[in-house]
Amino acid sequence: MRQEILGILEQNCKVTVDDLATILENPKEDIAKELSKLEKEQIICGYHTIINWDKTDIHKVTALIEVKVTPQRGQGFDKIAERIYRFKEVTAVYLMSGGFDLTVIIEGKTMKEVALFVGQKLAPLESVLSTATHFVLKKYKDHGIILEKNKKDERMAVTP
Repeated sequence: MRQEILGILEQNCKVTVDDLATILENPKEDIAKELSKLEKEQIICGYHTIINWDKTDIHKVTALIEVKVTPQRGQGFDKIAERIYRFKEVTAVYLMSGGFDLTVIIEGKTMKEVALFVGQKLAPLESVLSTATHFVLKKYKDHGIILEKNKKDERMAVTP
């Protein structure tokens, strides 16, 4: 039942316990207990809404920052990752394989604000060896959701 609940919630976090009970053909008390367990075990860490900010009046800049760091003895990358994810500007931190160690995703109001974060907060950290900042110009798909579906061509066909 857990896997089914997680699969449904991943697609639609607004589904109610009643709806889950109906879909999974289980009593809603059992569903509620399982949801509570999933939250306590931090398997469900939160509920998220995907917003296409390009369609609002709110301007946001998202940047992906590649960070090379020196892992700390006995703690590896966890300590520096924790220090970085505690910044309020940071929305995600991932440990990576390959040419750099951490991917840090941040949001700001302007490119200058993002650049200042990198220059004044991220780059000066002791374990940070280098950074490379990439700005997101447009999001096509986020969290498995296509943000702007192709519009149908409504022009009339021209035939000879």
